Amino acid sequence: MPDNPLSKVMISGAAGQLGSALCLSAPPSIELCALSRADCDISDSTAVEAALDAQRPDLLINAAAYTAVDRAEEESAAAFAANAEAPGTLARACAARGIRFFHVSTDFVFDGLRSSPYPEDAATAPLGVYGESKRAGEQATLDSGADCLILRTGWVYSHDGQNFMRTMLRLHGSHDEISVVADQVGTPTDALSLAGALWAAAHRPGLSGIYHWSDAGVCSWYDFALAIGEEAFALGLLPKVAAVKPIRTKDYPTPAQRPAYSVLDKTRSWQDFEIPPTHWRSQLRAVLTRLKEAEHGC
Repeated sequence: MPDNPLSKVMISGAAGQLGSALCLSAPPSIELCALSRADCDISDSTAVEAALDAQRPDLLINAAAYTAVDRAEEESAAAFAANAEAPGTLARACAARGIRFFHVSTDFVFDGLRSSPYPEDAATAPLGVYGESKRAGEQATLDSGADCLILRTGWVYSHDGQNFMRTMLRLHGSHDEISVVADQVGTPTDALSLAGALWAAAHRPGLSGIYHWSDAGVCSWYDFALAIGEEAFALGLLPKVAAVKPIRTKDYPTPAQRPAYSVLDKTRSWQDFEIPPTHWRSQLRAVLTRLKEAEHGC
């Protein structure tokens, strides 16, 4: 790992899925300042500046976001406040103080019309308010003048919190059959894997700009749901698995349109972060194992 004087890191959104993973996986040499929404309103420039002046971190990682994709269609002001205005506020405050800034973005900045992985320089064309707000956050970060790195990802899940894996576990346990969209394709991302990528980048001070990260491989939501049931059953987390029925997006209408193809090209991240890719199914097994340990202590 490159020599780097990184010693103190502030994490905004520390109580969320990614923030919790960042705190859990932080290198022991790092002093953490973990900020939840209750600790600091990151859309309030005065509060942000006060927090930075009090703590003087070497790096601020913004793990906070508005992620309710469908609700964003009716709550655009809230989505833009959290996903566009707040990152800009954080980035400008960091720029004024010489603090490095990391921001996490999404595959939803793309329209999903490609059939090959999206590189970092692909044109953005979000399909809904959530994606638009995240793209605006990227631009605000880049315009801030901060030493910044933006990491796009997608399909993030973990052993705790609210996410697709947890929902599928519940449905496998309570239903005989579940219907899952099979024509939306991407890559599941373990929150701890994503956190590991951010920590790797944090120790490489020369890295900046936009990067992509997810686990390796490609699947549909249907494939993911099927694998969740199979792996959870094998680990003894489920007494049985439901039959998983593939359906089309048009058969499951939602307020927000989602990209049909959102696979990200991670080649640059794998090289620059010096992290070997791990297939999403292996990561799923690891996440479910953590869940079993958390719930059963074994």
